[in-house]
Amino acid sequence: MLNVENLSVHYGDAQALDGVSLTVDEGAIVAIVGANGAGKTSLIRTIAGMHRPTGGRIVFRGTDIAGLPSHRVCDLGIGQVAEGRQIFPSLTVSENLDMGAMLPHARPHRAQNRDRVLAMFPRLSERIGQAAGTLSGGEQQMLAIGRCLMGEPTLIMFDEPSLGLAPTIVHDVLKTICDLNAGGMTCVLVEQNVAVSLKIASRAYVLENGRVTLCGSGSDLLADERVRQAYLGI
Repeated sequence: MLNVENLSVHYGDAQALDGVSLTVDEGAIVAIVGANGAGKTSLIRTIAGMHRPTGGRIVFRGTDIAGLPSHRVCDLGIGQVAEGRQIFPSLTVSENLDMGAMLPHARPHRAQNRDRVLAMFPRLSERIGQAAGTLSGGEQQMLAIGRCLMGEPTLIMFDEPSLGLAPTIVHDVLKTICDLNAGGMTCVLVEQNVAVSLKIASRAYVLENGRVTLCGSGSDLLADERVRQAYLGI
């Protein structure tokens, strides 16, 4: 579904990604793990069209999307739930959801998609007229996921979805990702909780200093001594 081939990204003279290659099969959960500054968010943002690569290709369903503007990438079916949620705090829950449905291919189905999102997150239905900035962190994450779903993506990239959330809410968020995947959604997961992300991932990649240093099934990497020492502290 998605192939990243020898991708390089620079910020001025600083290189953020150096020849990164990975594959995301349709219907999979693919985890990307690594320390802070390893290049995980740079990779997500480059796939999403927020950064322009200096080399390599990003092929989505047979089309090279490297360098396309982010609105074009979204309209092709790649959604992103950004780190820090990035909801519009002064807009209501309803207005935030409507913003997610602005993509040309999603506009005709806005009502059906809203019904689906509110059925998935009943708490949002209770808060529908409330300013998004007054929601709890967990509710804001529900809204960020719901807004993404309003755009009818076929692949969603989650960037640190559990960041700053209470453990019980983290469990709910990760269960939501698993439920979406069980329903056919392809997911790319960048998550600080390495153990959990590897447990639910069918395939995983380790990024270090902008390069892929390990890849394999989630279970294989979870059992890898180097991963356990570096990221799990055991």
